[in-house]
Amino acid sequence: MDWVELAMGFLGGLVLFLFGVSQLAEGLREAAGERVKSLLGRATNGPVRGLLTGVAATTLLDSSSVTIILLIGLVDAGLMGFAQALPVILGSNIGTTVSSQIFALGVDEYAPVIMLAGLLLRALSSSDDFKAWGTALLGIGLVLFGLHVLSDAVEPLRDHPVVLDWIKSMSTPLLGVLAGAAFTLLIQSSSATLGVVIVMAGQGLIELPTGLAIMLGAEIGTCSDTLVATVGRSRHAVRAGVFHLLFNVVSVTIGVLLIDWLAAFARFTSGEVPNQIANAHVAFNVAGAAVFLPFSTRIAALLARAIPDRDELDSAGQTGPIPRPAK
Repeated sequence: MDWVELAMGFLGGLVLFLFGVSQLAEGLREAAGERVKSLLGRATNGPVRGLLTGVAATTLLDSSSVTIILLIGLVDAGLMGFAQALPVILGSNIGTTVSSQIFALGVDEYAPVIMLAGLLLRALSSSDDFKAWGTALLGIGLVLFGLHVLSDAVEPLRDHPVVLDWIKSMSTPLLGVLAGAAFTLLIQSSSATLGVVIVMAGQGLIELPTGLAIMLGAEIGTCSDTLVATVGRSRHAVRAGVFHLLFNVVSVTIGVLLIDWLAAFARFTSGEVPNQIANAHVAFNVAGAAVFLPFSTRIAALLARAIPDRDELDSAGQTGPIPRPAK
């Protein structure tokens, strides 16, 4: 086995994938960014509407992190209340499962056609909106082509005993979760993590339990950039970022405890491991949102008490100057 060739193929596929994600996000932000901001700003009429808004916004932007960062900006600017933002965050976790379903469809063979269509639309159109949609389409093609390159690169690993033994060790839920979180932190994209997992599952390198454990870890790893986005923001924005982290940690903990049930459901939905992982991804995030949504108002009140406003801290004497005794 030529390890250098394998590594170059894997890195090349991963770079194409991440660059495609970047182009897709850039194109969608230019084409629909203002619409998404307006959509998020109107998500105040009840938890269910907020949840659906989060799903729609993340589907349009193809990134739960981008949606939540936009949301944090709106909350920080006072354009949306903190309590109204929580259902949108729950919805964003559901919206991010759309990409895993696309990856599992195996349409990467048509990636060059999609790239060509996007390139022509961007090059020949005189409209800025059409150019932006062309960039987004090019990004989709690059993402799918990157997956195709990754699939070809890892194919020789199917018969390597050392690699297979190492991957089997990841079937332990805790190790799989740590691996998924670490890989997502490294590449800053849970979609890329799921893409790699689905590709490896398609090559027979990853069994369902390992894929599910890594998927759960990616849910935690994706919280890093949203937490960074809260630095220097208002307390309301910080609460939104903390909620995203706590929700993912709690739901992943429950997911690990119930991973056998999640695997049984995934096997029921499909006979192919890549589709099983994608379907489990949807089921996990929908179930988590359904459990937490009825309690979003109460959770918001608890977080407001746990992370009080700065003026409340000052008035309580926990920050600010120590008062001097009267003479």
